[in-house]
Order: sequence, then C-alpha cells, then structure tokens
Amino acid sequence: MRILIKKDNEEIGHWTANYLIKRITEFQPNSKKPFVLGLPTGSSPITTYEELIRRGKLGDISFKNVITFNLDEYVGIPESHPQSYHTFMNENFFSQIDIPAENIHILNGNAEDLDKECIEYEDKILKYGGIEILLGGIGMDGHIAFNEPGSSLNSRTRIKSLCYDTIEANSRFFDDDVHNVPTKALTMGIGTIMDAREVVIFGSGYKKARAIKEMVGGAISHMWPASILQMHQECVLVCDEEATMELEIKTVKYFKDIEDIAAHSNHP
Repeated sequence: MRILIKKDNEEIGHWTANYLIKRITEFQPNSKKPFVLGLPTGSSPITTYEELIRRGKLGDISFKNVITFNLDEYVGIPESHPQSYHTFMNENFFSQIDIPAENIHILNGNAEDLDKECIEYEDKILKYGGIEILLGGIGMDGHIAFNEPGSSLNSRTRIKSLCYDTIEANSRFFDDDVHNVPTKALTMGIGTIMDAREVVIFGSGYKKARAIKEMVGGAISHMWPASILQMHQECVLVCDEEATMELEIKTVKYFKDIEDIAAHSNHP
C-alpha cells in the first residue's frame, strides 16, 4: 500500500485528478481499448471531479474513450431524485465532461429483478476487461461503497440492507428524517473492488482516523472492510494530516520519507 499525506481535501483532489489524467493519457484509450474507471459518490471525490472538469475544459483530458462504473446506488428512489447517485454523478461530473452517455454505467435501483441487475453489472465489467482504476472513499466504520462492517470480503455486486448508523448518517441528505432514507442499496462487492487493477482511496478529517488506522495496520477483518486493501497489489491511500492522527508517528514518517525520496529522484 502506498500512502500519500496531503495538506487538505483540495490537495487530495488535485493529486488524484493529476494522477488519473497521467494514467489515462499513458494508456492511450480508443474505442476498441477504452480506459475503465470505477467511481464513487459523496463529499470525498468532489474536489477530484471539479479538477477533472476544469482540466477537461482546458483540453488536458478527454473522456470520450473512458468507460465508467459507479460503485453503488440506492434501491427504490427514482433516478431523478435529488439524492440518487444518478443525479449526483450527472450534476457533479458527467454533464460537464465529454463522456458519451453510453459509456456511463450506474446500477439501477429500480430494476424489476435486482439480483439479475447485479449479475449483469458484473458481466458488463468483465466485458470491458475489468476496471483499470477504482476510486473510493472510506467511511468512519471502514466501509467502502455500501460494504458495511460484517460484509463478506469475497462479496460481489449485490443487494445490501443498510445498517441504522448508515441510514442515520445519510438522513442529513433527506431532510434530516431517517424515515426518508432508503434502507437498501445495490453495491459493488468487496471482491469486485479487489478485482480492480488499481484502487485509490480518499480519506480526510479526524473522523476517518480510526478507520484509516485499521485499514493501514489493523488485522484484516470483515468488521473493518477496508482492511482487506492491505492485500491489494496496487492500492493508494490519499489522505490529509488529520486522517493520520491515530497512525503511529513512525508509520507516518516512513511514508512521508518514501514520497520525499521519490520526489527528488530521477526514477519514479
């Protein structure tokens, strides 16, 4: 695991956007060999999306040959609902870049057969050769996507019943009324996430410090789902200083030293 410690969420977003632009450019995607991205919602990726939009308008990056798969979506609310992840992605990213509509994939939480929807989502990912880079946030309880504590570390895209803590936390988006929050979601599984060739995780703020401690150095456990990323061959955690508050000082210094050496080396 590579850990990058930035000043704040803005620096996290700028680094991530620059990294994606570099990787997509080097990949040289075309219609027969598209670049496949896994994308999250929430507050964590906003600065990344804003920077990608800005750089796209400058002509630094095109998304015409990029395929996207979002990590999750609520069950039972219309795609046009202000809090659906379809709406979030369209308003915060897709409507402002040059990605073709047919390249965008988001789980359908209103599908007639939700199990079939999940199976077909997995099939689509495989059809495009798998996910090249998957972006994701980390929850205070260590969840990734809607894989909350207790989720199988081998899980695939599936229907997930949400725990009360998640429903309560998300009620701020639903007029502060827990009764308005969907109780189920469709989510990529942890096994699906682990299949991505590279995973980039965001984490900012002191409230994420315990989860990041468990993710980086805790025992691998389904009670801290993000801890499985210790086993991923290409995982990058981009966090701010506050999010490292529960890491050991020597751990923080170790990863800072690595980045300092890399920054002053002729060999990336």
